[in-house]
Amino acid sequence: MLTKRVVACLDVRDGNLAKSIRFVDTQNIGDPVSKAKEYYDDGLDELVFYDITASSDHRSIMLDVVEAVAGQIFIPFSVGGGVRNVDDASRLLWAGAEKVNVNSAAVVRPELISECAKAIGVQNTVLSMDVKRVTVNSTCPSGFEVVINGGRTAMGLDAIQWAKQGAMLGAGELVVNSIDADGTRQGYDIDLTRQIAEAVPVPIVASGGAGQPEHLVEVLTEGKADAALVASMVHYGDYTVSGLKAYLHQQGVKVRLRY
Repeated sequence: MLTKRVVACLDVRDGNLAKSIRFVDTQNIGDPVSKAKEYYDDGLDELVFYDITASSDHRSIMLDVVEAVAGQIFIPFSVGGGVRNVDDASRLLWAGAEKVNVNSAAVVRPELISECAKAIGVQNTVLSMDVKRVTVNSTCPSGFEVVINGGRTAMGLDAIQWAKQGAMLGAGELVVNSIDADGTRQGYDIDLTRQIAEAVPVPIVASGGAGQPEHLVEVLTEGKADAALVASMVHYGDYTVSGLKAYLHQQGVKVRLRY
């Protein structure tokens, strides 16, 4: 088994760490910089930072917050929200990000993925996908639809097909977020994650729904994800990064342990 990763997600709104349930009822819950440092010190493998209103507000990501977080951690750091062109991506790398996540703008203009891959490298270009379950139909035969703008706009685009196209265009990794599971702490959407993992040749980060250590084991094994993204379960102090990784190790999931 390849080494699996535990990834913490910092959703940031107006410079504050925020959390929502299914992309609504968003609450500010703390300082993203101090949380990033806390998780890094506790053995986190990777950090993902999303400016969750940059796209809907039609503005750029807050580079000052990115720079502050980058100054506190020394692990892979991925940033997304409001990335519309190569210049946006380049500014994030200069601010300290290692990877750049594209989402809404890439759905509207898929060439953005290949442009970023060419400019900053395939390994640094990540396609984030916000996905919602729908009734199977001609445009979404898998029953999973891509939505953009923080879950506000349904695109009539099949998630499995979009994942394949994104990988073909040059995305080196996919973050697959289930809106139905997001913030519920009832477990990842295993079917969604598995279908995409089986459809593309690039690593998959499962997102949305983590609430118990067992959920990580399930998505990293049955769901075939390469990494499990966590938020609420660590943000509210119910679990620690080191505790989650120790549990995964005990369950036979290969992870990097800090001794």
